[in-house]
Amino acid sequence: MKLSTTTRKKFRITNKLKKVSKPDRFRLSIFRSSKNISAQIIDDSKNITLLSASSVEKDIKDTKTKNKSELSKIVAEKLAKKAQEKKITKIYFDRGIYKYHGRIKIFAETLRKNGMDFWKWKILKIKKQTIF
Repeated sequence: MKLSTTTRKKFRITNKLKKVSKPDRFRLSIFRSSKNISAQIIDDSKNITLLSASSVEKDIKDTKTKNKSELSKIVAEKLAKKAQEKKITKIYFDRGIYKYHGRIKIFAETLRKNGMDFWKWKILKIKKQTIF
């Protein structure tokens, strides 16, 4: 069975995060649709979901938000509060097929402001040596 490009991209990004994951950090997987956004913190070593937050939940649905960016901020704040209660601060950010801009970027920045520590990729540059 041939996979679509979006499925392959999501698989590639998620798999890369699973390979480099350490037991002291959890993976934050995010999903956004045209109207809603949801996220969950996953422990890959035990294959369980520890926390989740979504814009479909009743208490978030009751708030009168007009744009989706505000909705992303509210969901991120709620997830950060839940994570602090369970003493989770270190995570890997699994953005899936989505580019890091717009609602995804707002979501990540709000999490950082609320005390979540993201893992940063280390970029190694190898200098080319010229031999004459």
